[in-house]
Amino acid sequence: MTTTASSAPKAGRIFNYIGRHNIRGDFFGGLTAAVIALPMALAFGVASGAGAAAGLWSAAIIGMVTALFGGTPALISEPTGPMTVVFTAVLATLTTRADSPAQALAIAFTVVMLSGVFQILYGVFRLGRYITQMPYTVISGFMSGIGTILIVLQIGPLLGQAQPPGGVLGTLQSLPELLRGIEPLESLLALITLAVLWFTPERLKRVIPAQLFALIVGTIISLVAFRGVELRRIGEIPSGLPQLTLPALSPDVLQLVLINAALLGMLGSIDCLLTCLVSDSLTRTEHQSNKELVGQGVANIAAGLCGALPGSGATTATVVNIQAGGRTGLSGILRAVILALLILAGSGLASRIPLAVLAAIVFKVGIDIVDWEFLGRVPRLSRKGALITYVVIALTVLVDLMVAVGVGIFIANIITIDKMSAMQTRGVKSVSTGDDDADISDSERDLLQRAAGRVLLFQLNGAMIFGVAKAINREHNAIGECDAVIFDLSEVEHLGLTAALAIENAVEEAIEVGRNVYVVGAHGNPRRRLEQLKLYEQLPDDHTDLTRHQALVHAVGSLT
Repeated sequence: MTTTASSAPKAGRIFNYIGRHNIRGDFFGGLTAAVIALPMALAFGVASGAGAAAGLWSAAIIGMVTALFGGTPALISEPTGPMTVVFTAVLATLTTRADSPAQALAIAFTVVMLSGVFQILYGVFRLGRYITQMPYTVISGFMSGIGTILIVLQIGPLLGQAQPPGGVLGTLQSLPELLRGIEPLESLLALITLAVLWFTPERLKRVIPAQLFALIVGTIISLVAFRGVELRRIGEIPSGLPQLTLPALSPDVLQLVLINAALLGMLGSIDCLLTCLVSDSLTRTEHQSNKELVGQGVANIAAGLCGALPGSGATTATVVNIQAGGRTGLSGILRAVILALLILAGSGLASRIPLAVLAAIVFKVGIDIVDWEFLGRVPRLSRKGALITYVVIALTVLVDLMVAVGVGIFIANIITIDKMSAMQTRGVKSVSTGDDDADISDSERDLLQRAAGRVLLFQLNGAMIFGVAKAINREHNAIGECDAVIFDLSEVEHLGLTAALAIENAVEEAIEVGRNVYVVGAHGNPRRRLEQLKLYEQLPDDHTDLTRHQALVHAVGSLT
């Protein structure tokens, strides 16, 4: 069933679009998405250090709240790889600075709550359409970096050992010890799970998701083939509903908490809105980005209060939901209810799942997140693009995600500004004779010819951004002997402040040396900008309220 744009949530509506026309499709979509969510939620919960229950309840709570209050009807939200990576790093850092592991966990969940507040602010201030306007080189770089982090952090569990402290660098430094202490049977179980994930036939995947199939196969093998062998397993999962977790803060970690909350909120917003675009393309609807951000924010606040992992829009779960027939928020609600019932009724069964199996699932997620295709193509497409991508990956893995994104955007913007400035520089011309290459009429060319170089026409075209200021100064400094200068802004669409100041400087210097100065043709934004600088107050009215042709006639007529 194909949905049209009319099925999208209407502007001003508090709740997501929850329809009654597609109950069967939404039921099967929600059921399938719930089955997909179970192994991923378990794996992310264990990998984060917060426990399996934190991942499971995150999938249920975030899925329910975003289905109710989001702005994308078919979107499925749950804990994702990128959000788990940041949360894991925050929890690891807080563990070394808090008085106890319990306090570290409480502060980490406070970060989740605050990230939701930031997402609500992003939505309230209508920043949704700007968040994803980021160069693909940066998006690919930090997503590939996140995938690399997930891969590296699973090395310990894949070898049958606990994850070493210190994140990626700690794991890499501990690699010799991990290899010496390898548990062969756990590693074998992990390899079997990876083989199932990679080589499950497509026909079988249509019946059961590969992650769930691998989880079942790995667990059964551990109970049957490895009977009597001591394997690391999930262990007891708390039964019952999640307990309320109140916000906890201490002055010495306030800066850490705020920075990581802003980062988590931004990352979740980017991850979610990119998934919304996938949903739009499959359902032929148009999501409301700002409403979705508010819904995601409310969901993460709820997750933090319930001691659950942060989450975002999940591409795989969303695609599965849509392919199974899900079209409205009802599918997300049914999915959350099914998950909650499974958590309450089946926590005992989940306690027998081996950690090596979950590590293999997360490892495969990391492999899938890395943008292998683009990483292979980008060196051939653009050396500068490749530089940005690889720098962002390195900074994401070795330094910090926020630093990586900031540096990547900065480099990309500098390169873009340089290219735009080079293009716009060609729109700055100084014309002194009729023989010059200028876009002027024959009569205007004749007037310049009569002036014999004593009248200079200073033409600007297009958008004058700050990178053009240098060209304006260069052309102005090259002015030779002349009696009058006409600044023609009739073809200027946008005048940035820096470029406007360069024009102001050129006008004032020309006035100081006794030249007649005309500023003509400015309209709209350029006109308002020059009025704000009070530039016109320095010139007579008959030197500004003219067309270019009239200014040339006036300037040539004033020559003695």
